[in-house]
Amino acid sequence: MSIETLLESCPDYAKDLKLNLGTLLRQPDLTEQQTWGSAVAAAMAGRNAQVIRAVLEDAGSHLSEQALFAAKAAAAVMGMNNIFYRFRHFSSNPKYAETPARLRMQVMRTHGADPTDFELWCLVASAVNGCAICVDSHEKVLRERGMTEESIIAAVRLASVVSALSGVMAAEAAAPVPVSPVP
Repeated sequence: MSIETLLESCPDYAKDLKLNLGTLLRQPDLTEQQTWGSAVAAAMAGRNAQVIRAVLEDAGSHLSEQALFAAKAAAAVMGMNNIFYRFRHFSSNPKYAETPARLRMQVMRTHGADPTDFELWCLVASAVNGCAICVDSHEKVLRERGMTEESIIAAVRLASVVSALSGVMAAEAAAPVPVSPVP
């Protein structure tokens, strides 16, 4: 299923998501690799099978195998890290802040893609997963590497739409109820 097919099946109440996604996949603030890698990382973090399949199908013609691997790897490792670091942030026990993560994260060094792009995809997955510490950390690294705030927010904007689309498609699959458009 392509993104176009997915969007055709999207309910009318989510029309803004359809329009935004089409625009954001062609935005000038990100390279093609950054755009499509961000879409992949956001779809994977959004955990909706329909959205993941559609994004992966279309991303295959925009990303190298290595970049596709790296975008998926960013979502995977952030899925783990976001839970761990979010727990440390939520807990008032200072002992947890002193405790090392002791989690394997070798893919952060061995992904084989552009390191700045990988960092961006980690930020995107962290934004979708709602981890403030990871968002802050990856955003700082991106700015240190010369990425502009405009490019960073463009990736997060794309992630917000992909994430919302994941939620809509999951809700529709769970309880499809026809909704008449508001006149």
